[in-house]
Amino acid sequence: MNTPQAQADSSQQHRVAELARTTSESSVEVRVDLDGTGKAEVSTGVRFYDHMLESLAKHSLIDLRVKTVGDVDVDAHHSVEDTAILLGQAVREALGDKSGISRFGDATVPLDEALVHAVVDVAGRPYFVHQGEPEGQIYAIIGGNYTGSLTAHVLESFAYHAGIALHVRVLAGRDPHHIVETQFKAVARALRAAIARDPRVQGVPSAKGVL
Repeated sequence: MNTPQAQADSSQQHRVAELARTTSESSVEVRVDLDGTGKAEVSTGVRFYDHMLESLAKHSLIDLRVKTVGDVDVDAHHSVEDTAILLGQAVREALGDKSGISRFGDATVPLDEALVHAVVDVAGRPYFVHQGEPEGQIYAIIGGNYTGSLTAHVLESFAYHAGIALHVRVLAGRDPHHIVETQFKAVARALRAAIARDPRVQGVPSAKGVL
């Protein structure tokens, strides 16, 4: 019987997606649970990237499982990019029709000398703006095989495949590691707010009736 209690229970079911993608450059498996507690099992072959995705999970409260095997002997780029693509697709699928979500989220996050502001609109219209990284950040090598230029590429790939508008502004920072990590944390916190269920929202949070 479709009772009010059954409807309430159904509305609180976890939003989960599990996807796989294989190319000549990488094989990626991703599982997301948008209603998790921030648990992460991540292996991409790029340890610093693993650390960033673990941080993304922790601060967004998205349970995340990632297994990527790629041609890191050539370069980290393919594994990093392909993981971001599939992660975005998984988040988009898990969101479903986006009924009952807050839709917008923003966060300003510090990490020692670094400070980043991130804003998210889960609108279904992908867009990406990235500003403020200090000169030379794109050339920084972190953890042996992660290049600073990958950060904007990861966030852009994620935003476009998740169908979100994402603005990221680096307001301060000196240490390359901190500058990257603070961006991931700020995006995580903004995303956490945007995808959160709001009991006052009836249906889809758009005057058009669809996102």
